[in-house]
Formats: sequence, structure tokens, C-alpha cells
Amino acid sequence: MTSRPLTVAMDLLGRRWALRIVWELKGGPLRAIELQRRCDQMSLSVLYQRLRDLTDAGLVTQGDDGRYELTRWGSSLGEALDPIDAWSRRWARTAAARA
Repeated sequence: MTSRPLTVAMDLLGRRWALRIVWELKGGPLRAIELQRRCDQMSLSVLYQRLRDLTDAGLVTQGDDGRYELTRWGSSLGEALDPIDAWSRRWARTAAARA
């Protein structure tokens, strides 16, 4: 394992669907089937693997009701993504204007 926390975080978040799951959970707890619907019908096997990855990393937890939600660390990651989301929206508008 690398000693660079950013590299470790980018490895985790660069896995297919990981960021999307975090993003969708920003709005509150969801059951797996609700997450699957919000994530363009990703396969359940990938969904459950990413949920395990994010749970092992301390970003997601599963409540007694079966719904998944962000932990304190997961919520702070969600907040950290807001400026990137704002940037990407501006970039997309500029790219669309060039097309």
C-alpha cells in the first residue's frame, strides 16, 4: 500500500460506480434496489461489491432497516465533491457552447 492518502482515496473512488454511489447517498439513506435504479441499472454484483468497498473504507454503513447511508466520513466526502460538481457543470456548459 502507498503512503500517499490521496492515491489510496483515488484508487477507491476511481472504481466503477463508487463515486456515483456516494453521490446518490448524499440525499439520504437508500435501499440497494433504489441505488441500482438511480445508478442506471448497474449490475447487482457490482453494486454490492462497491458497497462492500465503501463500507470497508468507512464511508458507507448499512442501517438496521437495510438502507445504506453515508457515514460522517462519507458525508464529508460528499461535501468535498460539491466544488468539483460546480466546476463540471460550468465545464459542460462551455463544452456544449463549443459544439
